[in-house]
Amino acid sequence: MKDALKPFMVEGRLEAGCDEAGRGPLAGPVYAAAVILPPDFFHPLLNDSKQLTRRQRDTLRPIIEKEAVSFAVEAVGVDEIDSMNILWASVTGMQRAVKRLTPRPDFLLIDGNRFRPFDGFEYATIVKGDATFSPIAAASILAKTYRDEAMEGLSKEFPQYGWEKNMGYPTREHIEAIRKYGYTPYHRRSFHPKELDPGLFD
Repeated sequence: MKDALKPFMVEGRLEAGCDEAGRGPLAGPVYAAAVILPPDFFHPLLNDSKQLTRRQRDTLRPIIEKEAVSFAVEAVGVDEIDSMNILWASVTGMQRAVKRLTPRPDFLLIDGNRFRPFDGFEYATIVKGDATFSPIAAASILAKTYRDEAMEGLSKEFPQYGWEKNMGYPTREHIEAIRKYGYTPYHRRSFHPKELDPGLFD
């Protein structure tokens, strides 16, 4: 049985959890979310989105959106990803989401080990934070579900890449489709797996 998630780092402080989805894919935007939960929020399914089934994530999303004090989700597109790299694009997305929160949080709980100061916010980076703190887990679920929906929409424009199933990740089928059809405007051109000829991304 998994350990219970912590509702906050410091009791009484207004904390926002931040996470992203989509750092590893070859195509599509990266999504980031920021969530402030009530201190007494609890749901037995809540966990790191990667540990949940799609059905569980889809069950939790409307609950999080209804019960959250505030939440925001931001997408950072491939042009920005390619211009600033995926790490800082993810950070930028989290910062944009935080700016949309009302009320302004006192402190940010950031999943991972990299962030950078902005707008005077205090923060802590937490490795595996999405499996430790409820607000980060909630942010991970929102980021993941919003991104999956977006990739399913893009797959209708380019069905040959199977994005409705692989969500832009470098599966064998996706790589073979890139070899056959080349890249789309939604493919990230700043990085690619070794299985692909770099010339495809010139």
